[in-house]
Amino acid sequence: MKVDHWIKQFLPRGLYGRAALILIVPVVTIQLVVSSVFLQRHFEDVAEQLSRALSLDLNLILETWDNDGEQAAVEMATALELSLTEPRIEGATERRFLDISGITVVRVLEEMVPGLVAIDLRSNLSEVQIIVDRSNGDRVAFNTARRRASSPAPHQLLVIMVATGILMTLVAYLFLRNQLRPIRRLAGAAEAFGKGRPVDYHPSGATEVRSAGRAFLDMRARIEGHMEQRTLMLSGVSHDLRTPLTRMRLALGMMEESPDRADLTRDVEEMEALLNTFLDFVRGDALDDPEPCDPLVLATKVVENARRGGQTVDLVLPADGQEVDLRPVAIQRALMNLVSNALRYGTSARLSVALMERSLKFTVEDDGPGIPEDRRADALRPFIRLDAARNQNLGSGVGLGLAIADDIARRHGGNLILGTSTDMGGLRIDLTLPR
Repeated sequence: MKVDHWIKQFLPRGLYGRAALILIVPVVTIQLVVSSVFLQRHFEDVAEQLSRALSLDLNLILETWDNDGEQAAVEMATALELSLTEPRIEGATERRFLDISGITVVRVLEEMVPGLVAIDLRSNLSEVQIIVDRSNGDRVAFNTARRRASSPAPHQLLVIMVATGILMTLVAYLFLRNQLRPIRRLAGAAEAFGKGRPVDYHPSGATEVRSAGRAFLDMRARIEGHMEQRTLMLSGVSHDLRTPLTRMRLALGMMEESPDRADLTRDVEEMEALLNTFLDFVRGDALDDPEPCDPLVLATKVVENARRGGQTVDLVLPADGQEVDLRPVAIQRALMNLVSNALRYGTSARLSVALMERSLKFTVEDDGPGIPEDRRADALRPFIRLDAARNQNLGSGVGLGLAIADDIARRHGGNLILGTSTDMGGLRIDLTLPR
């Protein structure tokens, strides 16, 4: 697996998540770098200098004690802001885990103070207790303010930096959220248009987002204009073609019964059927508007209509139905085309409905010869008849049944997938629609 593919598995998929990552990573990186450099070069240096000065004071007090007595040592300790007290600990040096500057304090004092026994940096954060064995064997403890050994409360810098970083990240995220909202609105409008549900959209946000929004509106207007122009053109063609067909029917009705008259009548009927099928294909987007409807009711109507014609069609439905926003007339037409196509090339068919959390799936299966896998893409193209794969003696057609169903599925934001039925052995068609 490539490195970039491995990294993508751990990256957020949403725009908000990626924006948050873009904000957090630089802030955290800057804090870590600044903290490490500042603590190392400032706090350690300051702590070392202060600890060395404290070591000199301790050594001076201990020397005075040995030469001039205890009273002189106590007076000097008081002058140097040190006090003699009872040891709070015995044995090992104690330090808090987060006391970073304490490491330097312990190191310097252990190097420079002879007889050092232990250092207490844990019991009282504002004080340092240093326990020393004198040359005569007596053990004494010196207390002094922590600021004598290191910079006071270095952890406060970390707390302030973290708190400020979190606050600034939240402020930046709220600001960025307002900048991302127009992008999400544009994505929602494009997705709704792809599903055949145009929504009101007005460009907003940054200049680049407004430019993309205006380009989307121009594109949507052009597509809608093309579809409207196509529908109007075919409506005119329908009107112009139906007039001579009607005259031909009248002329045939006045002719005497003969084999030629019967053949011509069948030709005229087939031309009208082809014309109606062609118009169904080009006007599929102008049928009805999306509305809440029960897909189980649509499937039941389609099966009842097929059974009324003496066909064998099984119906498999889930236990409970739910209303879904669909174009009921268009979906019913697509299902009728699929069921008719199945019965055209097979003796029986089955229509199944599956309701999932985010999608709706209609499945039509038959016991016919099916379609080879390498020809299934051609089967969805309009005016393509797979004569080699499907038995043409079972009836005539113009090759628009599957194309109409595929067009309706795409206008709902779904798809039409052809496969092989494992139960019935023929063609399996899955019409999947988003919810």
